[in-house]
Amino acid sequence: MTADRRQFLKSAAVAVATGSAFPLFATAKDSSTAAGPTSKSAAETAVKALYDTLTEKQKKDICFTWDHQAKDRGLLRTFVSNNWQITPHTLASEFFTKQQRGIVGDIFKGLVNPDWHKRFIKQLEQDNDGKPFGTAQSIAIFGEPGGEKFEFVMTGRHQTIRADGNTEKHVAFGGPIFYGHAGKNFNEEKDHPGNVFWPQAVAANKVYTLLDDKQKKAALVNESPKEAAVQFRGEKAKEQPGLLISELTGDVRKEIQKVLEVLIEPFRTEDRDECVAMLKKQGGLDACRLSFFADADIGDDKVWDNWRIEGPSFVWYFRGDPHVHVWVNVADDASVKLNARG
Repeated sequence: MTADRRQFLKSAAVAVATGSAFPLFATAKDSSTAAGPTSKSAAETAVKALYDTLTEKQKKDICFTWDHQAKDRGLLRTFVSNNWQITPHTLASEFFTKQQRGIVGDIFKGLVNPDWHKRFIKQLEQDNDGKPFGTAQSIAIFGEPGGEKFEFVMTGRHQTIRADGNTEKHVAFGGPIFYGHAGKNFNEEKDHPGNVFWPQAVAANKVYTLLDDKQKKAALVNESPKEAAVQFRGEKAKEQPGLLISELTGDVRKEIQKVLEVLIEPFRTEDRDECVAMLKKQGGLDACRLSFFADADIGDDKVWDNWRIEGPSFVWYFRGDPHVHVWVNVADDASVKLNARG
């Protein structure tokens, strides 16, 4: 094991032990901030280690300037979709050495909660016909790792994740991310058996069952937004259909806080904390709306498969029909533009 990988494992253990310390409700005037990931964080340290192993030919194919523009995708660093390859070489190809594949595995481990690592691997393998992790994943690096601005992006079916050392200051997770899963079937049955992310919807639907009739009517919206419609609306978010979370009280309020805790749980501590701090800066959950969509009800069981939490610069859009797609876009500034395609 190299010194860089030993340091990665040591740093990852420290990150697991800390946990998130931020309450999820805040006033609109709250300006709390969190020290998000840095160039010395575990995943970012591994990104630098990977970059240092790349040959000039490899860099030519998978490394780009910070503001690189790609045909049909615009600013490539910020693009997100539900099934795409950011560069043509998959991790399982001969383009990468065994050592490089191992370092990419370290980066991946550094970006997720260790309790979720096996679940992410299950998702990635099932979504790629049982083939091992790396078979359908591709990567790109923007800027120079360790420098003033850099970002690592990994993509594939049902995946876009990032490591940026917080060099993109105003966004959580390094920018918009995507995760999803088609468990046993493309068209999943009700209760989504085997889907690793369905418990997030179970938590949200528990909130719905606790609402009174007036609140349920406000929360239930007839039509789901389009797949990649997670652009920020700023103050206009308050005008969108759905239930204002600020109207919740007592046990219902506690349950919606649990929902957000469940949503951010799969990711590393630093990203969780930064996400919550950015949400607080925009008014916390009290500045958000909760919506369930009546046109997505697999099994006709009134367990809503599509639902969404949206604030001025916070969108977490869970689509469970026909299988799980989750779009995440979080920032501390609603002027940040979205670059996405469903």
